[in-house]
Amino acid sequence: MAAGPSRAPNSVDKRRLILDAAIHVFARKGFHSCRVSDVADEAGVAYGLVYHYFQSKEEILDTLFTERWQLMIDAIVSIDQRRDASARDKLYMVASFIIDSYRHEPDLMKVIIVEVTRAANTFGLRHLTKIREAYELIGKIVDDARRDGSFKSDISGEFAAMCFYGAIEQLLSAWIFDIVPETDEEFERAKSLVVEAICGGLEAEPSRGLEPVSG
Repeated sequence: MAAGPSRAPNSVDKRRLILDAAIHVFARKGFHSCRVSDVADEAGVAYGLVYHYFQSKEEILDTLFTERWQLMIDAIVSIDQRRDASARDKLYMVASFIIDSYRHEPDLMKVIIVEVTRAANTFGLRHLTKIREAYELIGKIVDDARRDGSFKSDISGEFAAMCFYGAIEQLLSAWIFDIVPETDEEFERAKSLVVEAICGGLEAEPSRGLEPVSG
């Protein structure tokens, strides 16, 4: 006897369709300037269907942030487990993950930065615990290097993590607002430069990653 049609795949697809549509609407119009009906129109679904999956556009934004941020957290945990990698190598891999996330999904990263992590009094405050989790994981990489002597002991992991992520977020903001060009060459160059800028001040011994510029 043939099995009846499963509704699960279609259910998941519609939910994903709405989330993907919201990314483009939020990035284009700004979260506070758009309505749920704008998301429905972008997704090509009935207005009421959005409310079948999400109670509000706030829940849509929360979901987008939580999904992407968890991917980053999982990536940092995986990177830190690399026993064959130095702290500098690990920070380069973290920077690469974040920058490549923007390179491949610029609208989503724009929404996360502009509408969540920099929204100190609203969404950023709501997700502060999750945001800090990423900082703490980056800080652990630094603190482990402080303990083994490869990084200076007088710069805390917490402070270094804020500087490191803050520098990357500023880079992403520069791309978002068209301050610097978005090219593959610039993306790759930025990965090395941000790590050099931060690690150059953290390492107990100067790295030979970049040659000094003669006066």
